[in-house]
Amino acid sequence: MMRFAFTEEQEEFRQEVRAFLAEDRVRKVADSVHRLPPREEPGNLDVYRWLGEKRWLAVNWPEKYGGLGRGVVEKSILTEELIRARVPDLVHIVSIDIVGSVLMMAGTEAQKAARLPALASGEQNAAVLYTEPQAGSDLAALQTRAEPDEDGWRLYGRKVYSLKTQFADFALCAARTTTSEVAFHGITLFLVPLRTPGVQVRTLPNLTDEQFCDVTLDGIRLSRDDVVGDVDGGWQVLNDVLPVERTGLEFQAKARRLLDEILHRAAADGSLDDPAHQQKLVELDAHARAAHLMAWQVISRIRAGDLDGVSTAMSKLYATELFKRISAYGLEVGGLEATLSAWDAAGATGTREAAHREGTGITLSAGTSEIMRYLIASESLRLLS
Repeated sequence: MMRFAFTEEQEEFRQEVRAFLAEDRVRKVADSVHRLPPREEPGNLDVYRWLGEKRWLAVNWPEKYGGLGRGVVEKSILTEELIRARVPDLVHIVSIDIVGSVLMMAGTEAQKAARLPALASGEQNAAVLYTEPQAGSDLAALQTRAEPDEDGWRLYGRKVYSLKTQFADFALCAARTTTSEVAFHGITLFLVPLRTPGVQVRTLPNLTDEQFCDVTLDGIRLSRDDVVGDVDGGWQVLNDVLPVERTGLEFQAKARRLLDEILHRAAADGSLDDPAHQQKLVELDAHARAAHLMAWQVISRIRAGDLDGVSTAMSKLYATELFKRISAYGLEVGGLEATLSAWDAAGATGTREAAHREGTGITLSAGTSEIMRYLIASESLRLLS
């Protein structure tokens, strides 16, 4: 059992971040986001640029790329505090934690120098183009193709369910460069500029407050310099990065924040005096603490260079399923008032109603609960061998 403890310097960093996120200018941005009308959502926020000025947005990146050269713990502290302060975190997670991590791991020095500083400063966003209409969890089934064109490539295909792509400057795209009987062979990763002819981005409204995107790639030309990692070797890169997306950290932080809001409201309206609610709330609080410990245990393993797919699958599964349970109970304890959205009535926060809509999507993001259970059953419990 791995243990972790924050150093004095890390605790100081958390307090500095928390103080910054409590500033009036930050609170005004966060509050304005939560008052947006239906079907409007935040893109790149001033808060990201302010964090970039402090070199905190990508605090774990080397200084030459816009970070401070700190570690995964500081990066994770920042993520927790953003969620705690109700500052939208998705652009940060996709751009820095996912696309940035891929470039840091497999990108050339020229790619890093060209792309990472703009992400770290909060001036640019990146998106991910993996999922396709017929290739969701089974990424090896993707059909988007990259056809050779002189010294470069032409991309043809369609990607769906990508988030924040309408605000992004470029995307990390997985495409097939070789047809092979081995499904995992022949996938290559490309850096795709999104604001260019040959790329069409449409939004797909859904039940949550943030829209998915439908992206068509119609012969956009890319050069060799746009290839991330080896040609036909994209699957290995994805395999190395996907566990990092599944720490469960952001999901447990969202579950904790939602439960704290429910507890605060229950204390105000007297629900905490009801024995039936007391037992359930204590139980959910214990589960939230467990999710927190599991996520930080994963972070500790990343820091030690001892990450495995099973521990991340367990943490991600536990945290996302817990969020769904907490959101359902939030409606139960809150009654009819909790079903109001922020647009239904003056003064309604809509927190619990929005969380209930978001819950199912969280269990799909970064790998479905079913895939997480499969990984645990096959690789840890050996039930499918």
